[in-house]
Amino acid sequence: IYTIATGTTIASGFFLLPGLAFAEAGPGMVLSYLLASIPVFPALLSKAELATAMPRSGGVYYFLDRSMGPLWGTVGGLGTWLALILKTAFALVGMGAYVSLFLPEVPLQPLAIGLAILFGIVNLGGARKTGIFQSVLVVGLLLILGWFLGISLSAIQPQNFQEIPNSDPGSIFSTAGLVYVSYVGLTKIASVAEEIKNPERNIPLGMFLALGTATVVYLVGTVVMVGIIPAAELSNALTPVALAAEYRVGHTGAVVLSIAAILAFFSVANAGILSASRYPLAMSRDHLFPAFLGRLSRLHIPANAIFLTVGLIVCCLLLFDPTKIAKLASAFQLLLFALVSLVVIVMRESHIPSYDPGFRSPFYPWMQIFGIVVCILLIIEMGWLPLLFTMGLLTIGAIWYFYYAREKVVRGGAIYHIFARLGELRFEGLDRELRGILKEKGLRAQDPFDSLVSQAAVIDIEGKVDFEKVVRRAAEVLSQKVAVDTGVLFDKFMQGTRIGATPVSHGAALPHLRLGDIRQAELIIVRTDSGVYV
Repeated sequence: IYTIATGTTIASGFFLLPGLAFAEAGPGMVLSYLLASIPVFPALLSKAELATAMPRSGGVYYFLDRSMGPLWGTVGGLGTWLALILKTAFALVGMGAYVSLFLPEVPLQPLAIGLAILFGIVNLGGARKTGIFQSVLVVGLLLILGWFLGISLSAIQPQNFQEIPNSDPGSIFSTAGLVYVSYVGLTKIASVAEEIKNPERNIPLGMFLALGTATVVYLVGTVVMVGIIPAAELSNALTPVALAAEYRVGHTGAVVLSIAAILAFFSVANAGILSASRYPLAMSRDHLFPAFLGRLSRLHIPANAIFLTVGLIVCCLLLFDPTKIAKLASAFQLLLFALVSLVVIVMRESHIPSYDPGFRSPFYPWMQIFGIVVCILLIIEMGWLPLLFTMGLLTIGAIWYFYYAREKVVRGGAIYHIFARLGELRFEGLDRELRGILKEKGLRAQDPFDSLVSQAAVIDIEGKVDFEKVVRRAAEVLSQKVAVDTGVLFDKFMQGTRIGATPVSHGAALPHLRLGDIRQAELIIVRTDSGVYV
């Protein structure tokens, strides 16, 4: 988990973005990287809670769809798909820049487009990077970076930081929005939560260890780059790490760092196309996208979704320069992180009993409100183009839903449970889905089930007996424990049975009810040697 989050984070944000960020904010870009990590924290806490409550593949799309309904699921899924496309395009620009150091005669743009097509072909063949490869790659990358940053700290020129107090606060904040894309990979664990063992422990732990690692690498790395490279050369440099290595350890060191950068970009670009192409697949299966995007090849690969994804990546490379790509990717990612914080508020306030996260975000709801406000402020500070892009995606997603998907989807979100508390309709399918997830997750170590069974009253009945008599007998015993009238309990039990809410399987029936004035679960076990007429 740690290597997935770290490996998809320390790539473009470290090997490519510092030169572009320096052109925007000068040496103050060090503060921009630090500021960019702040809104990540509420997003990590919120995603950790949601991923442990709903460990399902799909990440933000799944959370938005099941909490806010299919309209926001469409907007979030479309936005996440396009944000991944932009992030992958940005990684391909970075990879192309470092490959150009070895092939200087090849122009950067055609090289990046060629790499996009190459990775598309790799994904069509069903290639997957294994967890072992990812772990070895990340460990090796961190060792190389640790060595380089360690020997470079002593070569820093303090005078290179003299202009930080005079930096424009507006440029520092807008650059923080630009470099926010550097931290996006930290939350990608949520999209594979379904495949993680012990998610309640491993997801939060992996996320926060990766955040600590990324923050240290970015801060120390940007300090080294600003402190070693002359300002004129660092500004708009597309290979700032190789440039810093050239100044500190010579040509051989630059080659080593460039190879490390190419490997990091390889992992991010390949995983980016792999992940991005799965969003049209998932949304097609949910009837939000056309059916042809959900078709699989004979190798069980979503070929049509890959073709479309790679085509859009190529369009981004042709239409936008690297800075615009980074800003557009960061802008919508900021909006998605704000929505993730909102999802936690919706899920908590819906009071769905089956919403049972293994990790709960601290300082609720203030942490989520802070995350929403900071993300929106950063989007505004980034300028009109990212803001218009974000609003445009929201509009396109809404139009697509109302004109294409609305009639094809019969599903609601947790927000309807909030409306139910105000007397409106709610969608019961989500509660059934969450209960299914609870069954899959199994009992926690602190689950009260064993204690509930050991303290249960047991009624033994000889011979066959009518179901209503069994329920009335159980209601009499239960009324003594919970101080509720026997008739009320009997009517509630029978009401659930008449509408089909009583599970019957493997020779057992489970009549049940929920009352607001009962503080803890109570269980009555009825045994009969000859069965019950239901």
